[in-house]
Amino acid sequence: MNVYSIVIAGWASNSKYALLGAIRAIAQMISYELILGVIIMLVLLLTGTLNLTLIVYYQHLTTWLCFPLLPIVSMTYVVLLAETNRVPFDLPEAEAELVAGYNVEYSSITFALFFLGEYCSMVAMSALMVILFFGG
Repeated sequence: MNVYSIVIAGWASNSKYALLGAIRAIAQMISYELILGVIIMLVLLLTGTLNLTLIVYYQHLTTWLCFPLLPIVSMTYVVLLAETNRVPFDLPEAEAELVAGYNVEYSSITFALFFLGEYCSMVAMSALMVILFFGG
């Protein structure tokens, strides 16, 4: 759903720079979402369930999955940084061109709502990492 909102935001601003920034942001999102999907599938195959409560219970019975899957946890951390556009993966911001990416034409409450969504995504991704690897 993030991809659709970014495409619409870049297209609706009626600026070619915002549209190019949206395309850049979407390319980054899709590439890292594929890796994140494979990592989540690995955890689901290891625990044998799709239920997040049972994944936490599995870690309660055995050990946290961060210990046997340490390389996967570090990879997940890097992917989550990239997915939430944190440094050094803030390429959609395009600081060299002085363009703020897909939200270049937005100000005030619309700009605040874009960043509110970005920070909510950071909280959700952090919660997902804690549930999957650190025992909930």
